[in-house]
Amino acid sequence: MIHPTAIVSPDAEIASDVEIGPYSVIGPGVRIGAGTRIAAHVVVRGPTTLGAGNRIFQFASIGEDPQDKKYGGEPTRLEIGDGNTIREYCTINRGTVQDGGVTRVGNGNWLMSYTHIAHDCHVGNDVIMSNNATLAGHVHVEDHAILSGFCAVHQFCRIGAHSFVGGLCGITRDVLPYMMVAGIPPEPRGINQEGLKRRGFTPEQLRNLKEAYRILYRSNLRLVEAREQLAALGTTQPEVAAIVEFLDRSERSIVR
Repeated sequence: MIHPTAIVSPDAEIASDVEIGPYSVIGPGVRIGAGTRIAAHVVVRGPTTLGAGNRIFQFASIGEDPQDKKYGGEPTRLEIGDGNTIREYCTINRGTVQDGGVTRVGNGNWLMSYTHIAHDCHVGNDVIMSNNATLAGHVHVEDHAILSGFCAVHQFCRIGAHSFVGGLCGITRDVLPYMMVAGIPPEPRGINQEGLKRRGFTPEQLRNLKEAYRILYRSNLRLVEAREQLAALGTTQPEVAAIVEFLDRSERSIVR
C-alpha cells in the first residue's frame, strides 16, 4: 500500500492498510491510523499523530515547524483525529511551548484547498474550512463551525460552535456560537438558521436563539446587560446557556 517512490522513516508507526502515494515523505515520529489514505507529494513531519480514516490530498504539508519566530526547535506536536478530509496544499503546523505545545484537529473535518491551521490552534469536530480560509496561531474553532473562502482569523480568537463566517471576513474578535457574521468589516447577520435546521435544531430552539440574537444585537443594551438577560433565559434554554458560557470565556470581546 506504500508506493515505491515514497520515503517513509523506519521510526514512523503506520497501520497495515494505510495508503501512501508517490513521492510522499513520512518523517520520524509520525503515527498513522488504519484506513488513512495519503496521496502523492504529501509531507508529514513528526511528532504528528493521524487517526483512522483520514484522506490527505496531494501537496499538503502536515506537521511542519510552527511559523513563529520564537520557535527554537522544541519538541512540539500535532494531533489529528479520525475521518478528516484534507485537500490540496493544506498546511497544518505543530504547536509551540509558549502555548500547550500542541495543535489539535478533531474528527470529521472538511479542510478545502489552501487552508492553513497555524501553531497551537484547536479545531473541533465537523468543521468546514473553505478554500484559503486561514487561522493564525492559538485560534480555537468549535464543533460544526463553517469558515467561508478567504476568511482570516486573528490569533487568539475563538469561533463558536455552529457559527458561520462569511467569505473574505477578517475576524479580529470572537464569533458567538450559532451566529452568522459577514461583510467587510464583519458584522452580525442573524443566527445560522439553515445550518442549525440541518443539524436538527427544533423550531423552539431556533426561536430561543433568535430572541438571544435580538437581545445581543437589536436591543441597544450594553454587553453586560445583555448577558444578564441571556443568563436568565439560559436557566431553561441550554442553547442560550451555551452563549453565556462562551461570553464568559471570551478574552477578545465579540463581533458585535
